[in-house]
Amino acid sequence: MARMRSALIIDDNPAVGEALALLLGLRDIEAFVATTPEQGLALLAREPVGLVIQDMNFTADTTSGEEGVQLFRAIRARMPDLPVILLTAWTRLEAAVELVKAGAADYLAKPWDDAKLLATVENLLELAESNQAAAQARAQVQERRRRLARLQNEHRLCGAVIASEPMLRAAELACQVARAAVPVLITGPNGSGKERVAAIVHANSGQRDGPFIAVNCGALPGELIEAELFGAESGAFTGAQRAREGRFEAADGGTLFLDEIGNLPLAGQVKLLRVLETGRFERLGSSRTREARVRVVSATNSDLPAMVRAGTFREDLYYRLNLIEIAVPPLAERPDDIVPLAESFMDGVAPARLGEAARAALLAHRWPGNVRELKNVITRATLLAGDGAITPELLALPVASGHGARNLDEPSLEAVQAALAASDGVVSRAAQQLGLSRQALYRRMERYGLS
Repeated sequence: MARMRSALIIDDNPAVGEALALLLGLRDIEAFVATTPEQGLALLAREPVGLVIQDMNFTADTTSGEEGVQLFRAIRARMPDLPVILLTAWTRLEAAVELVKAGAADYLAKPWDDAKLLATVENLLELAESNQAAAQARAQVQERRRRLARLQNEHRLCGAVIASEPMLRAAELACQVARAAVPVLITGPNGSGKERVAAIVHANSGQRDGPFIAVNCGALPGELIEAELFGAESGAFTGAQRAREGRFEAADGGTLFLDEIGNLPLAGQVKLLRVLETGRFERLGSSRTREARVRVVSATNSDLPAMVRAGTFREDLYYRLNLIEIAVPPLAERPDDIVPLAESFMDGVAPARLGEAARAALLAHRWPGNVRELKNVITRATLLAGDGAITPELLALPVASGHGARNLDEPSLEAVQAALAASDGVVSRAAQQLGLSRQALYRRMERYGLS
């Protein structure tokens, strides 16, 4: 891969090469110097650079420039996209003009104007950087689509909308571990899509023909959790007028999804640990031991290791649940998913369409409520838009400077890559989509290693 802030100088006059190298060095542009076309091509093969500055005259015959023409064509044949600046001392510039028509980036007459040469070099390097970043982004998007297509062909994804690299990795891991009947812990903030990942694990497991039973441990009073999980006999507690099966019995032969497992009280943790170890349990108020063949998938938005250290979550249960961990990042960290998710939430609600300004507003918002918040926002805006376009006003999102908003000067790597790919590498359009100046976007590209 080319080093963008570098240049190859090919000139038969060593003094010219040295002067140009010193000039470029003032702008922190690394320079390689060759005095013959053969040396230049050899250097180009060893040191991929951001551009070439080549002389047109390498013989005593200063009116033909044939060697310069041949050198340019050789460079174009090897690297068609490499910018080439032509230097000529001719009084007649027809050949240089023809080469510009053939693809040369520019030509400058000797003696050159330092400011003009530096401006030309800087502009060409910036353009090369943006083109390379866009090409990288497009290649990454294409590779991600290939992986997603393979995943869709070979596995059940339960209608999950997957466009970002983090969610694709989570889905790949979910499908990979699904066949092994071992506990899985899914971590991530509320509303990020943990239950959908759990459904993918179940749908690709050996228990997929069995039930998928979900229970929110955080929504149950502490005194009812045991009865909810393991069942209760009639009269086991006040109000228990008849026997009832628990979620473990209901999930027999399938998957039990324990959401917000961090809210399970210590007494319930002890009994859950026993069931995970033995597969046996008793209903509340009964001494009869029952068995259930259940795959347990749990999820939490809590920091379970910190709870273990604080003594509020059993260490042995944590390691039992966390044989495989699948992390689901917040929506703000996977912006590639935002617009595809929004469009999926619009289906069947109203014939509205998502305007470009609304797309930019969605990408700018921080989404503290994650996918759940996005669904609510889009459903409301779609209903209000009817058969028109959804606008930022209909989204009714906070101004992008408050507590819940994204700092527009700090787009994520995924957001920069997506914007460059969507704009076909046109930096000004990508910057506008991200709410940045072109210079700010170039800085982010450099920070993320895209150049």
